[in-house]
Amino acid sequence: MARKFLYVVAVCVVLFILARLALIFYAEDLTEMAFVPDGPFRERPALAAGAYDDPKMWIARPGMKKKDDPAQWLPAHAQGRTGAAKVSVFFIHPTSYMEKDDWNASLDDAASRERARIYVQTMASPFNAADAVWAPRYRQAAIGAFFTDRPEAGKAIDLAYRDVLAAFDVFIRNVPQDQPIVLAGHSQGALLLRRLMRDRVAGTPLAGRIAAAYVVGWQVSARHDLPAMGLPACETAAESGCVMSWLTVADPADTSMLMKAYDRQTGLDGQPVRGSDFLCTNPLTGTRDGSSDAAPNTGTLVPDFKNGGGELVEKVVPAACEQDHFLHIGPPPKLDLAAFVLPGNNYHVYDLTLFWANLRSDFARRTAAWHEAHR
Repeated sequence: MARKFLYVVAVCVVLFILARLALIFYAEDLTEMAFVPDGPFRERPALAAGAYDDPKMWIARPGMKKKDDPAQWLPAHAQGRTGAAKVSVFFIHPTSYMEKDDWNASLDDAASRERARIYVQTMASPFNAADAVWAPRYRQAAIGAFFTDRPEAGKAIDLAYRDVLAAFDVFIRNVPQDQPIVLAGHSQGALLLRRLMRDRVAGTPLAGRIAAAYVVGWQVSARHDLPAMGLPACETAAESGCVMSWLTVADPADTSMLMKAYDRQTGLDGQPVRGSDFLCTNPLTGTRDGSSDAAPNTGTLVPDFKNGGGELVEKVVPAACEQDHFLHIGPPPKLDLAAFVLPGNNYHVYDLTLFWANLRSDFARRTAAWHEAHR
């Protein structure tokens, strides 16, 4: 029996080693097999005119009951707002459609709708001191669209973008013309937000109304994207009318897959971004390429996905923009986050929640700076 047990242990160890080697040497191929849709792209008609006038097309928007609006949630012990800030927020949620049976999610897909609600609750809630937070539903591209160069992927992202653009136009019509705007998006939401800024903000009067743009979880090329977005990078913590962006990793970090994906991209100017630097803002300092220990971190949100809650933990997570332009947080923090850490110590899922309280303060500070500049 002892010998048989040792054989079983040995086999398990060998299988574990082989699995690790497969993930190291064939990670991209395995990821594509697991997530990229097999079928053809299905073109869908544009949404009906006025579709986003329907409150049901929004995960969060003014007029909803507070209990039904996930953007109005606050974690335990978080400081609530003391009077609404005169600003409106447009938030684009990240990918919540994880299936591979289609290139785009249906608006009625229950699983992706529930995940999107959780994302809005945890990622848009730092902005809920605003007059209003708007977060649209949209026919998002499947997660597999971001693991392949197949033309279907581009078509899926274009379809998602058309929905977001339609939602944004309704948002703009409903925001007072003398009021500033904050734009925010994460991951797929950040990718779409880059394009939206090029097409709706750059070179228009609307650019002067943007208090800040948080384009997080997607690389923003300083040479090929930022100039086309119509706003400069945020250099200091006190300025408004600028762009913040970061991608978070712990150490030791393996960013090779992220860089391969970045090097395949085309910038907003139509040129390849390969070899160009991308923007890194430190959310603890509010500055470009900043560095900080954990002391100024006033609250990392540790989500409780099972019960739909979460709590803030102070002074645990540091942050430093390093020479590779990623935001490094040192060794993996001793928090209950491991379940959603991606290979290579990629903390992509937690880009915003790691700095939840600091992001809330940054939003208030930049909004106040806009109002001061426009008195």
